[in-house]
Amino acid sequence: MIQSALHVAAIMDGNGRWAAKQGLPGTAGHVAGAEALRVVVEAAPALGIGVLTVYAFSSDNWARPDDEVNALMDLLATYLDDETPSLIAAGVRVSVIGRRDRLPPALVSAIEFAEGYTRDCTRLHLRLAVDYSARDQILRASQSASPEESLSRSLPVDLLIRTGGEQRLSDFLLWECAYAELIFTKCMWPEFDANCLGKALDEFHHRERRFGT
Repeated sequence: MIQSALHVAAIMDGNGRWAAKQGLPGTAGHVAGAEALRVVVEAAPALGIGVLTVYAFSSDNWARPDDEVNALMDLLATYLDDETPSLIAAGVRVSVIGRRDRLPPALVSAIEFAEGYTRDCTRLHLRLAVDYSARDQILRASQSASPEESLSRSLPVDLLIRTGGEQRLSDFLLWECAYAELIFTKCMWPEFDANCLGKALDEFHHRERRFGT
């Protein structure tokens, strides 16, 4: 059981634009984004975060060029394979939300490997949203035998952070973010570090949460 209460979600936006500004190919931006995620995961528990959900690949991202999609799939699989030992040592549980039927077999295997070997970790729960659509999640729940029960199992988000300057949710955790505090920053995801996360948490703690009252 994760002891910390906060559930923070992040839309990791700006990898491609960051790479373009550096004169680098888009894939370099995604690699830098994976490194930024590593830094954020390491910093999260000390900041009182018990659950961290990040938007790694949306269902809409399938419309991107095939080369970019394939590179992202390979990067996700490599990240999970390479990082799992370190995540176990750090007490980080990994789980993946979203569809798996459209993912490459190598990525599905990497997901199952990471989930299986980290399932008993309790310091931080890292959730990766891959081939994820909140609208699809809600639609599927509405078609189940017990829609309210299906949706009630969702984890309410306390704080959602979006990097890259855009100010929208982009079909991410719509149900879970009903009462989330939102922070939008122009900082590109590869530049987002422990200091940025700390500042976002500081702003969050200075807000008065009314929950509709």
